[in-house]
Formats: sequence, C-alpha cells, structure tokens
Amino acid sequence: MSLTHTFGLLTHPDQQWEAIRKESESVTRLYTGHVLLLALIPALAGFIGTSQVGWQIGDGQVTRLSVSSALSLSVLFYAAMLAGIFILGKFIDFFAATYDAVERTPRGVTMAAYTATPIFLIGVIAVYPNIWVNMLAGLVAIAYAVYLLYEGLPILMKIPEDRGFMFASAVLTVGLVMFVALLAMSVVIWSMGVGPVYVS
Repeated sequence: MSLTHTFGLLTHPDQQWEAIRKESESVTRLYTGHVLLLALIPALAGFIGTSQVGWQIGDGQVTRLSVSSALSLSVLFYAAMLAGIFILGKFIDFFAATYDAVERTPRGVTMAAYTATPIFLIGVIAVYPNIWVNMLAGLVAIAYAVYLLYEGLPILMKIPEDRGFMFASAVLTVGLVMFVALLAMSVVIWSMGVGPVYVS
C-alpha cells in the first residue's frame, strides 16, 4: 500500500526505494493511495490558516482571507499539485531513455509522487501562516525532497549513481522551471478575478 512507504522514506529511504521498485503500481492506484490523500494536507492547512487563523506583520492587525477566497485558492493549489506530480513524472519517463535507464516500465509519476512526500507532510505548517516559520519549514522539506530525488532515482530506474546524478539534476531543473511557470500562471489567474480577498 502506498501510504506505508511514507514513513519509510523519512527513516530509511534506501530500503524504501528498493521496496517501491519491486512493486508494480498503476498511476491510478498511486494517486488514490498516496497523492490524493497527502496533497490534501497542505491544501487544507492553507485553507484553515488563511481563513481562520490569519497572519499579521509586526504589531499590525490580523489579516485573513474570506472563506470563499481561501477555498477557491486552496482548490486551485490542490489541483496544481496533482497536475504537477503527473507532468513532472511524464518528463522523468521522457528523460529515462536519454540516460539509458534499465527500468523500461514507466516509473516517472511514482518517482515524482514519492519525492514530493516531505513537501506534502510539512504542508501542515500552513495552518499557522507565519512567513518565516513557513519559509524555514519549506526549505527543510525541499532539501529532503531533493535528497530523495538524488538517492532514489538511480535505484528506481536501475542506473549507475553517476548517471543518476545527471538524470536527477535534469529533473530538478524541470521542476524549477515548472515552479516558475506556476507563479506566472498564478498572476494570470489572479488578473482574471480569482485572486485573494482580504478581510480584517
């Protein structure tokens, strides 16, 4: 079962990647058993944090988003995470032939989904929307996700570590480009009237 790998990736990632490689899990099962559930954590935490808890700058008053605005943005964020995992996974499958991956079964979405696990889990911190706390926690989660990528890709794709390093670097570059594209799309969506609505 997908969720059983969650804690294993945090405690003994090498062994867990080996276990994941031995499984034959469809994208549908991966999403229903792992991605759909874990991606809810940052989406729900963000909704609660921005609409119920709120944030403040210095000694200023607490600012929140309206419930409808927070809900709309959380749903869009959730959808973006689901789509992002799938798209990044397809890029990994596309790159696999370039790096002579022995594993011919498409495993890109699996790689992307499990690599994102620490980011999904740390998303619970969004229930307390303090920019410095969130930024620090986010950096820790991203750093561990990058570690999982570099550690797991050679194992999952059955390639030497030196080639795996280059492969993982290419995947990381694509991920950064996707992140920038997401920011640009956010600006466009906000300009269409789906932006945040603030309440005091």
